[in-house]
Amino acid sequence: MALHFERAEFDARRDRLVIEMSARKLDAMLLFAQESMYWLTGYDTFGFCFFQCLVVKADGSMVLLTRSADLRQARHTSTIDNIVLWNDRHGANPALDLRNLLNDLDLLGMRIGVEYDTHGLTAKNGRLLDEQLQTFAKVEDASDLVARLRLLKSPAEIEKVRKAAALADASLDAALPLIRNGGDEAAILAAMQGAIFAGGGDYPANEFIIGSGEDALLCRYKAGRRKLGRNDQLTLEWAGVFHHYHVAMMQTVLTGRASKRHQELFEAARAALLACEKAMVPGNTFGDVFDAHAKVMEAHGLTKHRLNACGYSLGARFSPSWMEPHMFYAGNPEPIAPDMTLFAHMIIMDSESGCAMCLGRTYLTTDSAPESLSRHGLDLIVR
Repeated sequence: MALHFERAEFDARRDRLVIEMSARKLDAMLLFAQESMYWLTGYDTFGFCFFQCLVVKADGSMVLLTRSADLRQARHTSTIDNIVLWNDRHGANPALDLRNLLNDLDLLGMRIGVEYDTHGLTAKNGRLLDEQLQTFAKVEDASDLVARLRLLKSPAEIEKVRKAAALADASLDAALPLIRNGGDEAAILAAMQGAIFAGGGDYPANEFIIGSGEDALLCRYKAGRRKLGRNDQLTLEWAGVFHHYHVAMMQTVLTGRASKRHQELFEAARAALLACEKAMVPGNTFGDVFDAHAKVMEAHGLTKHRLNACGYSLGARFSPSWMEPHMFYAGNPEPIAPDMTLFAHMIIMDSESGCAMCLGRTYLTTDSAPESLSRHGLDLIVR
């Protein structure tokens, strides 16, 4: 079997889930997030683009409802023993198959938590699910349950994270020699992704961000490539990925020389990142980390050029995003605790001057100051 953790690790995760379900008085959980299934059982697939559900009962027993295409995938990559298939056919309603399965599991009239907030459950399938369950059981949104359990990383998970961090550093190492006047974005991107694959890593849960010139002010991937100019700017956001665990980094790299404005923006970005690092300690919240970022940006007169979030939790993620739901934004009460992997990104996009400056890295929280997971420093890179 293609399991990336020992059975005892999965057993411990199941026990944590059962304890939390008991605290919320849930008789069962319907898991639709692929991240939840992977964390709980090792189940590794992109088949969540179709209807599938992992049913977890209060006693810890599990049944997977999926399609025939994922039967062998589940058997080979997970600890799941009980797998039920719904059949692809015209007019199929897998939510009805799920209700029948829940009935067979003696869950009629019980209290059931559902993971609604996931790309693994489309709005259409969610409506079908609600139609089937509205008179069957007492249903509540429990989207946060497994997501919060996944916030704290076990020693075995931290080992995966450290390998992902090494791949993120290797990716930047591969890119830097190619970032120069005349350098091709296509070659840079190929080198970065190639370094991760060559190091035994995986596809990221979303595309790397790469953009130079005016495109350096974008913080999403877009199609199209260009070659770098004499005095240019290149914004990169990428992640090392190992067994789906992500460690992200972000950097704006300059060619030729740094303009006065670029230097100003970099000083602000570095100061903001260090302020976030100082705030990223137990006793503070995710909202406190954002406030530290916002205070520095305001002091530099950059409030209108910053974003309304400055980072998020990372872990084992699947398409379409490597971002976890727990983010650094104003008022987020989620407490900082040891053994979280948190990505802080300082993104400054000055459309008035046409200058971009981004700086970001991933941290492992501890009992005190967080540990940067990158061996690269916080210097402005000019090639």
